[in-house]
Amino acid sequence: MNYWYGANLGSSGPGGDRDRLRRELDELSARGISNLRIMAGSEGPDTEPYRMTPSMQPEPGVYNEDVVEGLDYLLSEMERRNMRAVMCLTNMWTWSGGLAQYLIWAKHAKTIPYHPPAPNGHWNTFMHFTSHAFKDKEAIRMYHDHVKFMVGRNNTVTGVPYKDDPTIMSWELANEPRGMKFADDLFDWVSETSELIKEIDPNHMITIGLEGDTPDAKYNGVEFERLNSLENIDYTTIHIWVENWKWYDPFNPAYTYPNARKMALEYFQDHAYRSGKIGKPAVLEEFGLARDSNIGKDRYLPSTSVKWRDDYFDALLSWVCLLGKDPNSAVVGANLWAYGGEAYDGAGWSPGGLYKPGDVFTGDPPHEKQGWYSIYSTDNSTLSLISKYADCIEPQAPAQ
Repeated sequence: MNYWYGANLGSSGPGGDRDRLRRELDELSARGISNLRIMAGSEGPDTEPYRMTPSMQPEPGVYNEDVVEGLDYLLSEMERRNMRAVMCLTNMWTWSGGLAQYLIWAKHAKTIPYHPPAPNGHWNTFMHFTSHAFKDKEAIRMYHDHVKFMVGRNNTVTGVPYKDDPTIMSWELANEPRGMKFADDLFDWVSETSELIKEIDPNHMITIGLEGDTPDAKYNGVEFERLNSLENIDYTTIHIWVENWKWYDPFNPAYTYPNARKMALEYFQDHAYRSGKIGKPAVLEEFGLARDSNIGKDRYLPSTSVKWRDDYFDALLSWVCLLGKDPNSAVVGANLWAYGGEAYDGAGWSPGGLYKPGDVFTGDPPHEKQGWYSIYSTDNSTLSLISKYADCIEPQAPAQ
């Protein structure tokens, strides 16, 4: 399960809610969900728009100890429940600051050309800008400083060095990096960063955080096999977004859903096969679907039904389990997007609105309409469905 805001909930400072964190971890554990993908890096300043706040690193090399210790606390509570963490170190997108912020800190530019929902924002402009982070030497140095800080950290709650902590399953270089015109620079960035991590921590796995081909691998500068074939990359990741990629119209599901499901399964099966060809395990790391949008009710409300989503999850998870049980398949698990936990009551945030500093965290990042993909603790049909497949979808690290 994706649980990106977990470190912030674990904070003892602003934005923290350790009681909620413990209750949500209890709920997930009770449902058989034991693998959580969390942010192990978020960049400030906290005055910038469309970001989770407070950030973990508000200035280059300066850390908000409340948030970093919140990550320590999260890991300690996960350890108590025998859960495992995928530690995502930065982001292609701005909802956690991410690579674009490293470019600003490196003085590559004065401002970020924000993607939507920013007024006049364009995804392509933003992606081409952010891809410079894979070749800007100062941005790379600052990012690598964060990698050293995080991978070399000692947990202040348990006293266990992160590099020795069995609660950590893997390090993820970034969420959804795209090389755009700098595919070779992305390759070098992945190679150098994964080598750096292995030098500090030879005990844990490393993954890149790729989506796969995306709808246009060449334009987005993503070379799935080449990147994942690097020696220090231990497994591949697959992300599928049928609505975002215009495969699915949630307001016309009867007509568009059957083909969207077919395309999603083909995308998953194709990337699983190609992962096997290069000898790497594969995790279906992100996939989600909106609440029912064709019933005359606000699709962002936690009380809105999830008929189409449950069918979609059932289709994908059944294939994850089918392939996961096949010794000749590369598939080893899945992480759904994304847990919104106790935000179901709608208090402290605006369904369909954007996140504002001080709002309650949902499963939807700050730049997206709140309630779009969140899975709440009251979504019993969805959580029961996940529980049905829990034994075969939870990614696990090999025994150390």
